[in-house]
Amino acid sequence: MAHYDQLHLNYIAGEWRDGTSNHDIVTSNPFTGEEIATFKAASLDDLNDAYVALEEAQKAWSATNPYAMSHIIEEAAQIIVKRRDELIDMLVREAGSTVIKASTEVDACVGVIKVAAEYPFLLETTVTRSVIPDKINHIIRKPVGVVTVIGPFNFPLFLAMRSVVTALASGNAVLLKPASNTPITGGVLLAKIFEEAGLPAGVLSVVVPKTSEIGDELYTHPIPQVISFTGSTEVGKRIGEKAGGAIKRCLLELGGNNAFVVLEDADVDYAARSAVFGRFLHSGQICMSANRIIVHESIFDDFAEKFVKYTKALKVGDPSQPEVLVGPLIDEKEAIRVEEAVKRAVEGGAEVLLEGKRDGAVVYPYVLKSTNEGYSACTEMFGPVATLIAHSGDNDALRIANDTDAGLSGAVHSKDIKRAQKFADGWKTGMVHINDQSVNDEPRIAFGGEKASGIGRFGRHITFDEFTTYQWVSVQTEQRQYPI
Repeated sequence: MAHYDQLHLNYIAGEWRDGTSNHDIVTSNPFTGEEIATFKAASLDDLNDAYVALEEAQKAWSATNPYAMSHIIEEAAQIIVKRRDELIDMLVREAGSTVIKASTEVDACVGVIKVAAEYPFLLETTVTRSVIPDKINHIIRKPVGVVTVIGPFNFPLFLAMRSVVTALASGNAVLLKPASNTPITGGVLLAKIFEEAGLPAGVLSVVVPKTSEIGDELYTHPIPQVISFTGSTEVGKRIGEKAGGAIKRCLLELGGNNAFVVLEDADVDYAARSAVFGRFLHSGQICMSANRIIVHESIFDDFAEKFVKYTKALKVGDPSQPEVLVGPLIDEKEAIRVEEAVKRAVEGGAEVLLEGKRDGAVVYPYVLKSTNEGYSACTEMFGPVATLIAHSGDNDALRIANDTDAGLSGAVHSKDIKRAQKFADGWKTGMVHINDQSVNDEPRIAFGGEKASGIGRFGRHITFDEFTTYQWVSVQTEQRQYPI
């Protein structure tokens, strides 16, 4: 099977072509700096062309036989299985993914597609009785029409796929705008996969624009009815404001300042290994990563010693090497940001338990000891920096865990499951994992956060709900008696 080619083109209205902007978008290997592709950026005219074509193509797509629609969705999963090595390689090259992380990401795509293949059969009509004599009510589940999906750079293939495939399987047409750092893995590859699977031309478009040129048009254009965004809380707030002003539905999965809580009865060695994995997988560039590690004061020193020991043992560097867990950040600019954030945290009083370093875009892990008011604890570091915080008991730990605007994911370790479940019940976060780490996702759960971590949920049939709507059609079978 030949590898996909022509990966530098936009996919607009069923055609692979250059954008018409004067700007270029360059995507490079974050570890080697090697240029992978240069895109001619999509312009506002291209964006409008895509939306107009999507609106037209959606009419025929939504009328497609559900078995045929489901078959196309299933075929996409089979293509991913066949092209697994190719997709992993590109995630390593463009997104700086380690082989471990890229493998997990590709497999997650298959899972979410298989669930979505059920959705065409859920576009049902329910017939109910009416309070009006001789009337029959029909409640019709329908696609919303056109959906805009805006993806991030950290898990570009999966975090785009979970919205794209759900929207498509629900009978919608989709415009996908990937992150400018990962236009291939977050955009072009999805279009290639669905094109190969037999998706009709025009039902999916992928645009790679310069954000400053298109401005808020992605969120305010009159054609799309739903905006699905995964990314920073700052950008998510703006999207919510602009799209809400245009009366559009938003599905926002935003940042997280997640806590990993260790109660005094926990298995310290296991908890330390779990926390190291949950903090440093993909160099900490995961919205669910354990940013704050909150440990009971009576076991703090023992835990910190083990945590540092396991962190030192991590393989750092070339993400193409299978044993590496900590690869590069998405670019050197991000690595410099993390380096400066550590400096600021230390200047504010954080104690360095393990000194890291920066080598280009690669940041070797740092371990800090601080309070919940320290800079590294107040900030979603989105890099390989762990902040350890001591707590005095369950109530204190819960107070610290909740003391943040975010509320995405978390973990709590205890040998007493009921105690841990009680702790989880008081935690204002969307997801809690007992005796595990905070980075988890499955296609048949309710994935999402509270507070500033977003609006809406992914998984099960919940995502299907986000991309569909209802229409009430009543039929008066006999003439109604009016009081006139």
